[in-house]
Amino acid sequence: MRGDGMNWRRVFWTFVYGTLDRSLVEPVALKARREAMEDGDWNRFLGDLGERMAVKALRREGLKVLYRNYRAPGGGEVDIACREGRWLVFVEVKTRRSTDFGRPVQAVDAPKQLLIVRGAMSWLRELGGPDVNFRFDVVEVVLEEGKPPQIEHLRDVFQMPDNYRY
Repeated sequence: MRGDGMNWRRVFWTFVYGTLDRSLVEPVALKARREAMEDGDWNRFLGDLGERMAVKALRREGLKVLYRNYRAPGGGEVDIACREGRWLVFVEVKTRRSTDFGRPVQAVDAPKQLLIVRGAMSWLRELGGPDVNFRFDVVEVVLEEGKPPQIEHLRDVFQMPDNYRY
């Protein structure tokens, strides 16, 4: 019976947080903040805001977030590591102010993919090399002034290169 009670609590709190947290549906109002920040600070702020929104969206979809902003000792990075059923999911978050220059996922090119793969492999080695299914997803976050955030979770966007061994 304990498992049923825990499941009920999870559903309840997911509903409560989903109902109370309006940040994923309210229009974006960032213009005043932008004017008060230097470019580097603004980019970090926007990226962090996008990651926080991505985490909320992933949780709403039922994924369990395990870790954020992993940086591998030898190079490599993972924005979000999470679990979906039996899958371990490594998520790259790309945040943009508009889609005027293309979709955010287009910035996840081959060098960026390699950086994510290196981070994921390092994270798995730190866990002792578990025998687990994993994939690489991208969450696109578009924050256009005056419009609700556009958040798109793209599953299994790229594969580990053939010459890479886990």
